Amino acid sequence: MIGVFDSGIGGLTLLKELVKTLPKEDFLYYADTENVPYSYKTREQILEFVENAVIFLRKESCKAIVLACNTATNVSIEYLREKYDFPIIAIQPAVKVAFDNNEPDKRILACATPVTLSADRFENLINSLDINHIVDRLPLPGLVEFAENEIFEDEKVLEYLKTEFSKFDLNHYKYIVLGCTHFTYYENFIKKNFPSLTPVDGNEGTARHLKNTLETLGLLSVEGIGNMRFVESGNYVKDESRFLRYLGR
Repeated sequence: MIGVFDSGIGGLTLLKELVKTLPKEDFLYYADTENVPYSYKTREQILEFVENAVIFLRKESCKAIVLACNTATNVSIEYLREKYDFPIIAIQPAVKVAFDNNEPDKRILACATPVTLSADRFENLINSLDINHIVDRLPLPGLVEFAENEIFEDEKVLEYLKTEFSKFDLNHYKYIVLGCTHFTYYENFIKKNFPSLTPVDGNEGTARHLKNTLETLGLLSVEGIGNMRFVESGNYVKDESRFLRYLGR
């Protein structure tokens, strides 16, 4: 079984990709709904929340854990990997995908939570690609709150994005990096209302990385049936309909 952690429902967008890539694996999805959103929490609080979830998932016999939350990843991944000896896969903003497919005269708009955009890990990623000069950062914590309140195709969302995007001349951009799994819910909404932007996220790359890691370690399941269970802040979910709805089930 594989544990998947997110601060809320955002990681379900990644879980959907994981299930498609690894159909024989069983998954245990942990949503820390008691503490979402993480955008306004301290780094110490976030680290405590994430480690509590990791301990829970390991006790439930998860052979590997995926951090589907970019904010959690930026705060905790180095600490967790140093402390624990099991595979911990971490999502990261798909700035490389945007860069590899970008046009020569276009900039890249990287959107995430304030914690992610100010993190050393994100800065190191940008510097490793030597693209700091063409990447602009835009925190969108409001999208996390909209998603958690199931507000998607709504005028409030459109007004919020118009206000935030007005800080930039969108004609100068091709790719918008959705650096938070909650943001993926708004991919089609952005395409529809801001057609000059092409959204990209890290879900596909993370799923591929997990599969490769499991294969390398000899942990890939070949006989499973793809069971899924859901946990909210340490308690198993009795009514899974909300989670399954987001997965199209």
